[in-house]
Amino acid sequence: MFQANGLDGATGGYLHPALSADQLAGVAIGEPIDTPEVRELRWWHRLRTEQTYGVAQGIDPTRFEEAGWGLIAAADLAPAVLDALEPLRRLRCEQVTSGGHPDFYREFVGEHAYRRGESKQQFLGRFGVGPGPANPANGVPYYLLIVGQPDTVPFSFQYQLDVAYAVGRICFDTPGEYAAYARAVVAAEAAGEPAAPPRITLWSPTNPDDAATRLSTEELVVPLAAALAAQSSELTVEAHVGAAASKAGLIDVLTAGSAPDVVFTASHGVAFPLGDDRQESDNGALVCQEWPGPRAADGALTDDVYLSGADIVDGTAVHGSVVLSFACFGAGTPLMDDFTRRAFTDPVAIAERPFVARLPQRLLAHESGGVLAFVGHVDLAWGCSFQWRGQRQLEVFRSALMDLLDGYPVGAAMEYFNQRYAELSADLTSEIDDIRNFGRIPDDFELASLWTANNDARNYTIVGDPAVRARRR
Repeated sequence: MFQANGLDGATGGYLHPALSADQLAGVAIGEPIDTPEVRELRWWHRLRTEQTYGVAQGIDPTRFEEAGWGLIAAADLAPAVLDALEPLRRLRCEQVTSGGHPDFYREFVGEHAYRRGESKQQFLGRFGVGPGPANPANGVPYYLLIVGQPDTVPFSFQYQLDVAYAVGRICFDTPGEYAAYARAVVAAEAAGEPAAPPRITLWSPTNPDDAATRLSTEELVVPLAAALAAQSSELTVEAHVGAAASKAGLIDVLTAGSAPDVVFTASHGVAFPLGDDRQESDNGALVCQEWPGPRAADGALTDDVYLSGADIVDGTAVHGSVVLSFACFGAGTPLMDDFTRRAFTDPVAIAERPFVARLPQRLLAHESGGVLAFVGHVDLAWGCSFQWRGQRQLEVFRSALMDLLDGYPVGAAMEYFNQRYAELSADLTSEIDDIRNFGRIPDDFELASLWTANNDARNYTIVGDPAVRARRR
């Protein structure tokens, strides 16, 4: 059986029942297999298996003067937002143009802004760029920051652009929040190289009678902490698991005087149904050890068992960490989730509009200087992120986290997840093609595993500037 992470905040139960392999295999076989996006993913997988990178050959993704940086605005973006981001825009412009290539810095605004309904291919085509490794000399930089709500610049556009580029997004309610985020990034980059050794905190509750959090603790967080500690004696690794993964403990990790460079969390995420007043404020909140588990839970979740944006109060000191979170809807909520969209002939929306989760928004735009980037799921999270046929699969997580701790920009560190997405998508579409066209008898478990793993890998999303670093190099 396949069980997605995530709790329904209104009922206190799981978001979806456990699904059998044949149920998910049936959903997967209905997938379209010959779209421009799939063809590019197949091409990208071939490149990645030939040891190429997100940027073109000869370009160092850690040097902004080589990789470039750009801002993609929604067509309706208020001028006050761009004004609020001026310190960040100026910083990136100075960094990029120091190499003598002023055209490696670009702002896609005004007539060059994203146009509603435009695909990734259509957007790039307007600037004479086709599929291929990112090269700012061709007109589009490697690091791209989307500024706008996902109902004007869709999550799907971000997913597909992120295959070959390093893409992040910020969207807040007020110009003041944009200004706060810009100040936090500029201040972090002005601080210089830290004297202390790199430090990471891993946080993972193990809720009673809950197989999902037991699995993520025992098969992801505990072995991942051990693997990171074994790799470098200079790295400080702290693991807060089980009873230590309380709500107060997580707040302390994010706001203590000496915050870690990287915070990794693995837990259930909260989701409220369409029409619930708490949906936009609390979707993606992180369920803590205080949740008593499915047997003891009694009705709707109360806010004392999860960390939401409302818990990041004014007056606390939020520090410039990078957060990587494994939790349903941790980065945002789409209009329809992948399972609903594929499984039902008449799918219904799960939200009135797609939106970025409030917790990362609050962490990034905190008045005291916030988190620099938050990486999480838009949509459901599945255990196949770290398990395959019952075996641990930690390499993507370990590699990305080590790059972050080594000072790589978050967008470059996340290339390991993009590579996994490209590989899984190529395998999935090939499998479906053989079943549909060549009479292959489907292996339901294999097909269900590929489908859930493919969607899970695609849905990791950067909230924040993809060029930020957890540590200065």
